[in-house]
Amino acid sequence: MAEGTGSQDEARIEEAKKQIIKDRLLKVLLTSEARQRLNNIKIVKPELASIIEEYIIQLASSGKIRNPLNDEEFKQLLLAIQKPRKEFKIRWV
Repeated sequence: MAEGTGSQDEARIEEAKKQIIKDRLLKVLLTSEARQRLNNIKIVKPELASIIEEYIIQLASSGKIRNPLNDEEFKQLLLAIQKPRKEFKIRWV
């Protein structure tokens, strides 16, 4: 039982370390306005924010982001990531 708790603690510590590294990378890759927008998204849609964070880090590691993304560039990235919504029209016959 004690070993299970130890592995859970280690997993939490490892997850915290990953989050710290991710936060530091995003601080370098995004301007303050873009980070604020990402934080707002994180409050409303945490799953989407996680996808966006991973995508930005992936772009940076592949060399596609050289300068920090400003708010406008971040908005364009959001539009590219989000799936278009289908519109349904109801016709009365």
